Amino acid sequence: MEKAFAGKVALVTGGSRGIGQACVEALAKGGAEVVFTYRHNETAAEQTTAAAKAHGGRVIPLKCDSADTAQVNQTVEQVIATFEQLDILVLNAGITKDQYLMLMSEEEFAQVLDTNLVGAFRFAKAACRPMMTRRAGTIITVSSVAALFGIAGQTNYCASKGGLVAFTQAMAAELSPKGIRVNAVAPGFIETDMTARMPRKIKLEAKQRILAGRFGTPQEVAGVVAFLASDAAEYIIGQTLVVDGGLTSTVA
Repeated sequence: MEKAFAGKVALVTGGSRGIGQACVEALAKGGAEVVFTYRHNETAAEQTTAAAKAHGGRVIPLKCDSADTAQVNQTVEQVIATFEQLDILVLNAGITKDQYLMLMSEEEFAQVLDTNLVGAFRFAKAACRPMMTRRAGTIITVSSVAALFGIAGQTNYCASKGGLVAFTQAMAAELSPKGIRVNAVAPGFIETDMTARMPRKIKLEAKQRILAGRFGTPQEVAGVVAFLASDAAEYIIGQTLVVDGGLTSTVA
């Protein structure tokens, strides 16, 4: 997929670490001009920028909180002002606040949904208008296998990721007549900061259920995102591609 995105502009939310960082690098390697957002970690944002720039093209980090509508609108406006177009939107920004339901506060539940689901809505709403004007573009949401089966202690996260799948399907129905393709990716257990914090026992148990026998890499997820963003996937609309090493096929 070398230089598949030449002349295109991509915006990746939550692009400073993990899956988001891998998406930034994959799109930059494909020739896209890439803007990515981050919330707090400026060091990680600088590292992502340097790594992606090594592939050529422009890479711009923008500090933005997906839970802040004004910041989201300003970010999209800045992309359009700089490049006069937006071709690819990857909605990856997300947080976790794990807790068992009986102990979870309403604030913890709402914060996860506000960033993961409502944040995706904010960016999609801001980005769809310039895409509709050009009658071209693709939006890819990063959901999770947590949308497909329940995980104890993650009612807020599962609800947000399940909502993303439904949101993706509804956007596809609404926007495809305007020339905008919308799809989702649902990663399983991926080697990120989030899984690094998991207890060793839980990780071993999870690997036993994964047919591939290991956790995936951010680059493997980014490869699927890049495929969905490419012209090779133009007949794929409203789908959720699961990238989990066969995990969900073993879940009853």
